[in-house]
Amino acid sequence: MLHPNNKSAPRSTSPKHHRVLFASMTLAAVLALTACGKGSDSPGGGPAAPRAPEVGVVTVQTGDIGLVTELPGRLEASRVAEVRARAAGILQKRVFSEGSDVKAGQNLFLIDSAPYQASLAQAEAGVAQAEASLAQSRALAERYRPLVAVNAISKQDYDNAVAAQKTAQANVAAARAAVATARINLGYATVTAPISGRIGRALVTEGALVGQGTPTQLAVIQQIDPLYINFTQSASDALKLRAAVTSGKYQQAGANAAKVRVVLEDGSVYPQLGRLLFTDLTVDATSGQVTLRAEVPNRDRTLLPGLYVRVRLEQAQVDNGILLPQQAVTRSGKADTVMVVDAENHVTPRPVKLGPAQGSNWVVLDGLKSGDQVMVDGFQKLPRGKPGEPVVVKPVPWQANGAAKTPASTAANQPADTPAKPKE
Repeated sequence: MLHPNNKSAPRSTSPKHHRVLFASMTLAAVLALTACGKGSDSPGGGPAAPRAPEVGVVTVQTGDIGLVTELPGRLEASRVAEVRARAAGILQKRVFSEGSDVKAGQNLFLIDSAPYQASLAQAEAGVAQAEASLAQSRALAERYRPLVAVNAISKQDYDNAVAAQKTAQANVAAARAAVATARINLGYATVTAPISGRIGRALVTEGALVGQGTPTQLAVIQQIDPLYINFTQSASDALKLRAAVTSGKYQQAGANAAKVRVVLEDGSVYPQLGRLLFTDLTVDATSGQVTLRAEVPNRDRTLLPGLYVRVRLEQAQVDNGILLPQQAVTRSGKADTVMVVDAENHVTPRPVKLGPAQGSNWVVLDGLKSGDQVMVDGFQKLPRGKPGEPVVVKPVPWQANGAAKTPASTAANQPADTPAKPKE
């Protein structure tokens, strides 16, 4: 029997020692499994094959594409009338609300009319006097007519009586014209609206002397429904577009081509469509621009004269064209190319012929056909393989601006104003 203090006796194992031993065994097992897993990724025991990178694609569709030109413009009231005082006098009253809508012929200002009423009364008295003189001269001429026939009076006396009658008739006409003039001047004492529209602030107040010497401006009326849009286009661009249409490269826009869209300063599109009125025949010698004018309805009075806007105008269209996001095209001095994904998910470059830009898209005139899948996103994921070696990708529908994934289609990614119209 050994003594308890004998050093050869076995010592008891502590809990701490057990934990260290268990951790060491676990680490060894993990390393062994990891070493085994490295050789099992591929059938031959070599490294695993890289996965095909996901790239965003769109499936292109051909159709008739309207070539929309966006030009800067400025809004202008369709009719502007300056209300002026045509009668001299003291302004007595303003009878409209500033900033309100007025009708043509509505009373706006009242000017002191007492002097004009007196002038009218005087003119009317002149008419009465002239008519009395006419009656007297007519009676004298009638009395002399039978007497001159029997030589009871001289022929000269009768001729004088007839001339006096005609003079009296002329005096009556002049007096009646004076009455009409007096009535017109009296009417000018009440200032009315020359057109219907919205009137601004009053430029004078009650008690002011107006119309003395020159007509005094009292207010301004503007007709803002509809509004005019004056905008300019480069003469060279207009000539190039006309030449392209003449050569058959582009087609003349249809009946709805005269419609225009208004884009406000915040980028929003005004809901009401406008129409093109005319294109000026003269080019500005200083700027080389041609002026155009359009008309846009403004029933809710959202637009105001003087506001700067942008105008989208469809002037021509491309038959069997394709809209493609600009980021899908690589431009260089030699050629413009896109990356096309074939049926085996191989990516190959393809040259294309571009037309004008339409918003964030290019109009593709040649190089693609309907149904082609074109890469739009994921170029940085493409591996650098050997020259001539095909690159395999995993195409997924491209989503613009973080939108939800939808079936890839350029029609879903083009501006609402320039939709591609698929051929039936």
